[in-house]
Amino acid sequence: MFKKILIAEDIDSIGLGLSTILEQLHQAEIVHSKYCDDALLKIKRAQLDAVPFDLLITDLSFEADHRTAVLPNGEDLIKAVKQQQPDLKIIAYSIEDRNYRIKFLLEDLDIDAFVWKGRESSGEVIRAINTIYKGEAKYLSPRFSHLLHPTSLLEIEEYDIQLIKYLSEGLSVAEICEVFKTEGKTAKSSSSVEKHISKLKIYFKAKNSIHLVSIAKDLGLV
Repeated sequence: MFKKILIAEDIDSIGLGLSTILEQLHQAEIVHSKYCDDALLKIKRAQLDAVPFDLLITDLSFEADHRTAVLPNGEDLIKAVKQQQPDLKIIAYSIEDRNYRIKFLLEDLDIDAFVWKGRESSGEVIRAINTIYKGEAKYLSPRFSHLLHPTSLLEIEEYDIQLIKYLSEGLSVAEICEVFKTEGKTAKSSSSVEKHISKLKIYFKAKNSIHLVSIAKDLGLV
């Protein structure tokens, strides 16, 4: 079982609660950090001392305060850790519920588990640890289990990116239809384009078309 675990969490009650459970169940050395910068320094120090951490559990959002942060959030910490200690197992522990963000963490940042903070999350953390320690697979909270099955997801294709691009340029649905007709795209009616936009908004959990465009830009899709 994991012997040395680092918990990056800025809320004391959550961090201490996790520490207590892990110490009791796994008898591991638990180190707690409230800041991502400090967490990375602890990881570097442990490597220099030849007693590296073998598991990082990190929140994704950290409240800003008077300290200037090089790594302001858990995502930045994960990226830095992947460069510093690529083999370190990582569990993201967060209230994040956007499918595309979780999918990005699992696939692009290659974390080992995502546990959604909820009523039963402490038990889920234990299940996540057991799963990734055995090397069985990535662990994902049950409410997001569909993300491990790509065929059940809306696949983002060139058509979708082009559609969002036209929305970002301020084109109306009718104008987009006309452009698609000239390009020979399959969706040629206003209703089909509107349905596709609706599917994209559901997938990205966007409140409206403007929010959808904003999300797409954040992801670098357009």
